[in-house]
Amino acid sequence: MELDAQYFNERKERAMAVYSAQKTIYSPYFKEHIILNSDGFHHLQFSARRERNKREQLFKFNLLPLGLEIIQKAGTVQEYRKLLTPIGKKSSRDESIPMKNVDYWGFVAIIGEKGIKVRTVLRRIGDGNVTFWSVMLYSKIKNGKQKQFTEGIEDE
Repeated sequence: MELDAQYFNERKERAMAVYSAQKTIYSPYFKEHIILNSDGFHHLQFSARRERNKREQLFKFNLLPLGLEIIQKAGTVQEYRKLLTPIGKKSSRDESIPMKNVDYWGFVAIIGEKGIKVRTVLRRIGDGNVTFWSVMLYSKIKNGKQKQFTEGIEDE
């Protein structure tokens, strides 16, 4: 079954409105404001420089309000990673990509009217600001059973 383009665009616009309504969200865990920049919203649509399929994007758009709520409420972190990651564009001189330390924090909560388990990921590049990076279900449902994600928090 093909996804209705109008429905998809309406959901995307609604998610963008929710995301753009504020530039920051206060996090009790960090005791500072988390930046909501275009990189985070872009990551809901793209991963590893490829566009996510429309159903996955729609799913992330629908989870976005819950993810933002988790940022406002989370007092403890469930996952943390620090990676040396290529950031930026290739050098015109030697085509190398600069490497930077990137921190990722995963916050998991059972949230919403239906009580679903959601993971929100925040990241910081180098000594920069902590920013929203992604939101996803914490577990997948396959054949009626839940399965925890095994991929890294930076990939989602």
